[in-house]
Amino acid sequence: MDQFRGLFLKLDKNKDGFIAVEELHKEMTRIGVLSANEKAQSIVTSYDRNDDGRLDYDEFLVYMMDREKKWKLNFQILDKNNCGFIDQEEIIHLFKELGVVISKPHAKKIIQMMDNDNSMTVDWSEFLQHIILNPAEDIGELVSSWKRCMVFDVGESRSMPMEFTQEETDSGAWKYILAGGLSDAVSRTVTAPIDRLKTQLQVYGSSAQGFRGMRAGGIKSMWQGNIANVLKGTPQSTLQYVIYTQMKHLGSVSEDKLTIQQRFGLGCVSGAAAHAVFYPLEVIKVRLNLQPAGTYTGLVGCAKSIYQHESIAAFYRGFKPSVMCMIPYAGVECAVYHSIMNWAKADPANSSDSKLFCYSFVAFASGQTASYPLAVIRTQQQAQAITKTQYSTFEALKLSYVNHGIRGFYSGMGASFARAFPCAIINYTLASKLEVLFSLS
Repeated sequence: MDQFRGLFLKLDKNKDGFIAVEELHKEMTRIGVLSANEKAQSIVTSYDRNDDGRLDYDEFLVYMMDREKKWKLNFQILDKNNCGFIDQEEIIHLFKELGVVISKPHAKKIIQMMDNDNSMTVDWSEFLQHIILNPAEDIGELVSSWKRCMVFDVGESRSMPMEFTQEETDSGAWKYILAGGLSDAVSRTVTAPIDRLKTQLQVYGSSAQGFRGMRAGGIKSMWQGNIANVLKGTPQSTLQYVIYTQMKHLGSVSEDKLTIQQRFGLGCVSGAAAHAVFYPLEVIKVRLNLQPAGTYTGLVGCAKSIYQHESIAAFYRGFKPSVMCMIPYAGVECAVYHSIMNWAKADPANSSDSKLFCYSFVAFASGQTASYPLAVIRTQQQAQAITKTQYSTFEALKLSYVNHGIRGFYSGMGASFARAFPCAIINYTLASKLEVLFSLS
């Protein structure tokens, strides 16, 4: 019981004899637990018998004993040689059993998360203290939390990372590609009506009919163009990853040796190349987004119509401003993200799941704002066959300013941000769950 009392006193920062959600959350955040605020609130809610919003020692003791009972057997399973502690080799073995190969430096980091006496081993007491503050339900979830506490990836859509870690590559990158692909498809589908509204606002501005006009063709028509959008998402990100990796290997440079400028350059080149391959799907999506229901017989019918009545070149209308907008987007997002993260690292309280999400979203919003005028021109050029207009990129920018002022450059940006937030939440949450599921399979 002494170890329980010691942990309680450690968490009771203000020495009032109670543990508040804020105190529990702060310690969980310190050791890298993701979604710490939600988990701390859940623990207090579940064990707070007198509903005063905090835990006294007896209430917290019940929680700690529940965790002890739940994880005693699991600790024995992890302690392969029955020596009473867990070392780096046993962490490596645990990940291997779950289909993930990790390096010794990563195993060392995990041990250091729990090791209180700098012995580079974790005994039952240290493990129990960690598992009390990291309320994973099983070994798979615990392993996932160890991985996730080192990485946070959020964006408008969950695109392929530019580099898998060695352990992720060795254990099968398909798991991460599949998890990212499925979550990306779900997020795009859930937010498809908002995406269609954004397209209409970019082309028609204030005269766009909005959701009311979309519903005229039936509820199903609100998802018109979504198949093209889903087919473009993860395959394009996967191709970009492959191109990026191959270029990096040709230069015989490892990821950790690349400078920020080199990463930016490789990212732009690989992004533009992958974008060129899948760009026709973007044009088809825009056409389907803008036309009334029944105009085309699906994605294939739209593609046939463009080919028969226009030309092959029509599939690449708007490609120039589309590639041009990648540079300010990637540059501004990268600069803002790294600036925020350098500031955030100075205080462990800034590493909570919700704050990291907000930092990533601010970086995305900054990049989006910088590149959005070119994105509007891209969409307008893609729709030229419908709007019966023909302008170059510069002419379109000039005309938009003359007719609508600065506001014309940002038509539909509100809808873009409204779509981005749920996209990011769905992508991160669903992909995390799927990665755990595929790692256990």
